[in-house]
Amino acid sequence: MSEPDAGRARLEVFVEPFEEANPGPHVTAAVDAIAAVGLAADLGALATTAEGSVEQVVEAAAAMLRASFEQGASAVQLRIERG
Repeated sequence: MSEPDAGRARLEVFVEPFEEANPGPHVTAAVDAIAAVGLAADLGALATTAEGSVEQVVEAAAAMLRASFEQGASAVQLRIERG
């Protein structure tokens, strides 16, 4: 079993309110904030994910939270995993 790469992390985020096929400005603000720190955001059916260094992921999470709430998010669920 290999050990996780302590320098890498994965961000998974779900921004509400959720409306299928209509992400709304609160979701697009999250995606844009993630991209602004240099990560590629993968907008999936249930969550948006991105991978990068731990520092990038933490920076993206903070920016994404601010941007989402500024654009009307009612809740944001996120998960960050190292390695």
